[in-house]
Amino acid sequence: MRNILLIAASAAALAACATGPGPDKVATPNVAMVRETDPVASIDDAADDPAIWRNAADPAASLIVATDKKAGLVTYGLDGKRRDFKPAGRVNNVDLRDGVTINGQPGVLVVASDRNDPLSGALALFSLAPSGMLTPLGKVAGPAGEAYGVCMWKAADQSVFAFLVMKDGTIAQIALDASGAAPTGKIVRTLKLATQSEGCVADDRTGKLYVGEEDVGVWRFDAAPSAPVTATPFAKVDRVQHFADVEGVAIAPQGEAGGLLIASSQGDNAFAVYKLEDASFVGRFRIGGEGSESVQETDGLELMLGDFGPDFPGGLFIAQDGDNRPDPQNFKLTSWDRIKAALGL
Repeated sequence: MRNILLIAASAAALAACATGPGPDKVATPNVAMVRETDPVASIDDAADDPAIWRNAADPAASLIVATDKKAGLVTYGLDGKRRDFKPAGRVNNVDLRDGVTINGQPGVLVVASDRNDPLSGALALFSLAPSGMLTPLGKVAGPAGEAYGVCMWKAADQSVFAFLVMKDGTIAQIALDASGAAPTGKIVRTLKLATQSEGCVADDRTGKLYVGEEDVGVWRFDAAPSAPVTATPFAKVDRVQHFADVEGVAIAPQGEAGGLLIASSQGDNAFAVYKLEDASFVGRFRIGGEGSESVQETDGLELMLGDFGPDFPGGLFIAQDGDNRPDPQNFKLTSWDRIKAALGL
């Protein structure tokens, strides 16, 4: 209880709510998109969160797994074309890890936050084939309440965890086992933020978890099940560098512990960038300009470094586009190299 009270008190200090954004107070360059995906099938607010699987044998054949949060999971190739769709109802966020034992064989485990029952959260698990086909594996129960965000963490001993972020700020750490005929999960620890939270990302290298509290900012936790549950403020909503809502977070790892964190600044259609080492502000950018469509009101985002073929030689950045009219919502792709150039990195 003491930790929860401390977090609530710190949240009040971090929050900075006011009227809508005005002119940029910090330089915010535009980065042109490279490509966009086919729209999701559902209309209105439906596309939400992407995850990336890198095909090490053929990087240009890598895949995107994304949520149509009214209907299920969809996969895309890097050409933006739909590869598969699996009906799953209201699945909100998604993440994946490669090299996980699934029914006795190594594979790609996909986990989505299942909010079909708003009173009882769950995880929906799938395996992903290199063709882009998804195979449902089953569900794992979460805590009471409405499931919202999810991210995965693969520890140094290869154990796999999901962090299921509930809409009220509760975060359940769930140990997963997909090695048998049906997946199982056990809640090993519960964390708490004071208000509505969603996006999260775990750093497999350092064992750090980053969670976005939508109107407050980004918090950092230790991901180990035995670690204290105390949250450390990382990046606040200050209406200069970062505007609410904070819904998508991703990392660009560098070396053993360094790199960058990228978070959606949904309130002014931008993305804020911070150093992982000390949470110092690096810069911000938008997707658009140079004749490309702009990205609005981003919910989920994802970034993975490495070679993804000639269009994305240094890494792939994906952002949900909240306004793709006249078509339903979709996801916009750009290269990490373009973002680095815009920010002078």
